[in-house]
Amino acid sequence: MTPLVDVRGLVKEFTGRGGLFRRATPVRAVDEVTFAIAPGEMFGLVGESGSGKTTTGRCLLRLIEPTAGEIRIKDQDVRALSASDLRRARRHFQIVFQDPYSSLNPRMRVGAIVEEPLIIHKMGNSAERQARVASLLELVGLDPSDRTKYPHEFSGGQRQRIGMARALALEPSLVVLDEPVSALDVSVQAQVVNLLLDLQKRLGLTYLFIAHDLRLVRQICDRVAVMYRGRLVEMGPGEAVFSSPAHAYTRALLSAIPRLPPGSKIERVPFDAASFQRLPLREITAGHWAAV
Repeated sequence: MTPLVDVRGLVKEFTGRGGLFRRATPVRAVDEVTFAIAPGEMFGLVGESGSGKTTTGRCLLRLIEPTAGEIRIKDQDVRALSASDLRRARRHFQIVFQDPYSSLNPRMRVGAIVEEPLIIHKMGNSAERQARVASLLELVGLDPSDRTKYPHEFSGGQRQRIGMARALALEPSLVVLDEPVSALDVSVQAQVVNLLLDLQKRLGLTYLFIAHDLRLVRQICDRVAVMYRGRLVEMGPGEAVFSSPAHAYTRALLSAIPRLPPGSKIERVPFDAASFQRLPLREITAGHWAAV
């Protein structure tokens, strides 16, 4: 099967500030990352804070410009697109941001927020756009009459639903979910996750699910990639990665997952950061890759 997303050798470097007698040195946030996502797949990208997960997702959509590497979405070379071509192509790939409180313009009504992508891409007349907004709000579990309200009148979970409605307005093939539930109360997280799964099934969506909640990733993702210091250290089917982790960092990460019942003994697996080596991924079992 031809992958929907094909990323090869992705690199992103940021240049820090130099001093009076010190030259600014580049920091490699994403280091030679390669992976592919099949149509309709939920692909999880996990790792600790600062591992490069979000940077990878934003490079994928060229929200920040990659330093090197190849990115193909729907067999289209994303890095080669001009500004105008990229704008047109973005209807096929969208993002839902982590913070539902800062990702929505507080001065715009909900209807205008959801309609904005349709206006930018010149889709339909005013009446058709309004009908589309109403159907999108219903799709994510909100009342169409909510279109006249402002974001501050909604809860965090409802705001994330608005973000999903905006992302789906252009009928994208790929949606990057950047920690979509980490800012929400635990009681609301399950509702939003169920919505994401339902939308994936109904609309045939492909997700890049960026998260640090390993238990959630294990439940919902088809395949999982583990990042450390900007590199992929392990990748494969979710059950294989979680039940038979091959890389020392993956084992250490999984040992930090809280256990039930509360108070039960957790045997933490230490990871010596000084021992980390930048090794290429190699296939250890069918479809299961690790940098060992």
